[in-house]
Amino acid sequence: MWKSTLGGRTLHFHLAGINNQNFIMRDEETGSWWQQITGCARFGPLAGQCLEACPWDEVSFTIWKEEHPRTRVLRPDDRMKGDYASADWEKEIAELPTVAPGDPQDDLKPRDLVVGVTLGSEATAYPVAALTATNAILDEVGETPVLILLHPDGGSLRCFDRRVDGGALNLFLRTDTNLTELLDTRTGSTWGFSGLATAGPLSGRRLARIPCLKDFWFDWKAYHANTRVYGGGDAAPEK
Repeated sequence: MWKSTLGGRTLHFHLAGINNQNFIMRDEETGSWWQQITGCARFGPLAGQCLEACPWDEVSFTIWKEEHPRTRVLRPDDRMKGDYASADWEKEIAELPTVAPGDPQDDLKPRDLVVGVTLGSEATAYPVAALTATNAILDEVGETPVLILLHPDGGSLRCFDRRVDGGALNLFLRTDTNLTELLDTRTGSTWGFSGLATAGPLSGRRLARIPCLKDFWFDWKAYHANTRVYGGGDAAPEK
């Protein structure tokens, strides 16, 4: 998700085409073409410039409503029903051949899902299969200690910077509760899925969110050629 303002001007975008099965957007004001996954203009007067990312969430409506009880919901327009994707859209897309050729050296298949994180010049892909097996991954992307957290509902996902007061926390899922709660070994504080400490010495503190994207491996790799792929044996060092 990107902010539509650039240099103090609001741009208006429309779908212009597909590049490697990733949307290309065209702005009305300059005619520049923008890549969806990077937010950067590839062609036109604004080529090389990038939109600023804005915070977004990939969570179930249950979680969203619990955290934002006064939220408003966009109602589908019955007049446009024929233009909406079908309920089986993801299954239909998964059956399409990928444009980017597969690499026989890859451990991942082209349509394997990954959680991609980019911080500065560093990028890491976390296979969703590895995340599903643990629900929480502690790692580092460049110099940033990160937490990749999957909710037990299997779909809701959030990523955090693990640093508090300059030190990285080692967080582990509690197994004695049905809630999504983590304990940090440094202070014994309890943390929830929102990144908020709910009990212990750090109660009331909140981990900083970092942007992350659930994406197909072929798509993530196409736009992050030097990405690292997290392996189950990787371990985040103590800090």
